[in-house]
Amino acid sequence: MTLLSEDPSARLLEPGKHISASLYPTDFGSKENYEDGEDGAVFGAAEPPRRSRGRLVLHGTVMFGREFCYAVEAAFVTPVLLSVGLPRSLYSLVWLISPVLGFLLQPVIGSASDYCRSAWGRRRPYILALGVLMLLGLTLFLNGDAVVSAHVRDRALRSTWAIVVVMIGVVLFDFAADFIDGPIKAYLFDVCSHGDKERGLHYHALLTGVGGAFGYLVGAMDWGHSVLGQLLGSEYQVIYFFSAFTWGIFLTVHLFSIPEQPLGKTPPGADPAPPSALRRLGSHSTGYGGLAREPASPAGPDLRPRSFSALGEANSVTSSAKQPNKEAQKRMTFGSMMKTLINMPNHYRFLCVSHLLGWTAFLCNMLFFTDFMGQIVYKGNPYAEHNSTAYATYERGVEVGCWGLCINAVSSALYSYVQRLLLPCIGLKGLYFVGYFVFGMGTSLIGLFPNIIATLILCTVFGVMSSTLYTIPFNLIAEYQREEEEQLKLQGSASRQRGSGVDCAALTCMVQLAQILVGAGLGALVNMAGSVIVVVLSASAVSLFGCIFIVLFIRNVD
Repeated sequence: MTLLSEDPSARLLEPGKHISASLYPTDFGSKENYEDGEDGAVFGAAEPPRRSRGRLVLHGTVMFGREFCYAVEAAFVTPVLLSVGLPRSLYSLVWLISPVLGFLLQPVIGSASDYCRSAWGRRRPYILALGVLMLLGLTLFLNGDAVVSAHVRDRALRSTWAIVVVMIGVVLFDFAADFIDGPIKAYLFDVCSHGDKERGLHYHALLTGVGGAFGYLVGAMDWGHSVLGQLLGSEYQVIYFFSAFTWGIFLTVHLFSIPEQPLGKTPPGADPAPPSALRRLGSHSTGYGGLAREPASPAGPDLRPRSFSALGEANSVTSSAKQPNKEAQKRMTFGSMMKTLINMPNHYRFLCVSHLLGWTAFLCNMLFFTDFMGQIVYKGNPYAEHNSTAYATYERGVEVGCWGLCINAVSSALYSYVQRLLLPCIGLKGLYFVGYFVFGMGTSLIGLFPNIIATLILCTVFGVMSSTLYTIPFNLIAEYQREEEEQLKLQGSASRQRGSGVDCAALTCMVQLAQILVGAGLGALVNMAGSVIVVVLSASAVSLFGCIFIVLFIRNVD
């Protein structure tokens, strides 16, 4: 047996009857219209085959590439923006545009991917498109100034165009890099059995940490005086070469790691749906995760067959083969998506709130950590003359802060394995609490006792929080979905209304909302306090509040 061998067996569950709203009891945290009785047979259930370790690792390589590029952006975004002359008044605009767009569009696209009818699968077309956008943004971000300088002679006009191009590159990259996480997680859920989901998420966390560490290491090296620097033109071009090459290779490997089952196509070995599975389109109301539908044609009933996909989420939206023009039309707007998110069961909503608190605390610390090292730990002055000792001290603090972020990335990768050891002892909710508590206590110690050695050692708690945010909430999503499937089987049905896309999108759009909150409020808080020490103290306070929220509201999973 080779490393990439698969178990060809897949257990297909018998088609069940339509699901009623009463399927989800009140103690399950369901809304009344969470599962529409007319839409219950939209998703069929099938257990995918077990995936080998090699397949899961190849699937997770995309997280290595994404985090590598993220680290490059974190290390170079401020120097690049300063070098092209971006006014400080526009910094907040750069950081706010991308999360605002992501927050508005993430759940819409996530839900729409549940109904994508591409022959290549539901998730991979979205991942490919967002991957190309990431590469385009990275190209404009790191090469925009050089390209504009080569084509525009007027100095004032050149500066303006350089600012515009670099800003567009930063916004595009941030938008696509944040957006792509939801489809990647949904892709993993679609093609893996329940046990493989947990393994896959741990490999995602491991490769995320390793990718970030390599990205920070590459960014910390002096490429300007190297052979590659002389060959490609500048340090930024060398960094771009490594980033683009890494992202392109690992994105391609990810897309071909595990095949997806196209929507509406019956997997090999599955019997076509019997005539009894044909059903009339129901009312126009939708539950959580559903799409608004156009009214059916009055000329006659519009029927659609039952079908099965890799995770039991494939939705056959086509009409009878004899009536191809009667296809049920689906439309999605931001308003309809927000309505479905409002109707989330309580345990999903509480998970989103805790994820928002965690990312708000994490970003409070990460976005300003190097500045904190330069001003508070090293006692430098970023506003001093550039040839002064105070400014040189500040720059040294920033460099050491980058090494601290590298420690964060390495500890994130290592903690992904520690999680697997702790999981049988304290469970998912316990791991969730531990991640927030360790981060909250660590950042409070950094703020209260800003010592160089102690701060670098405590950077390991950043990795604990990072690994927690990237794995535990999605593990809880998988457990919640498994509970739903078990409830359905007890009712004699094997169907689900929605796919994983809307659940993952609802969770990951909290990252954009956290960026909005941090970008809009933290700068004003620093100005009021007169010191960036308030950054780590705010991160600690929000994280510890998140601990209390987890204890009180996150539902435990056996």
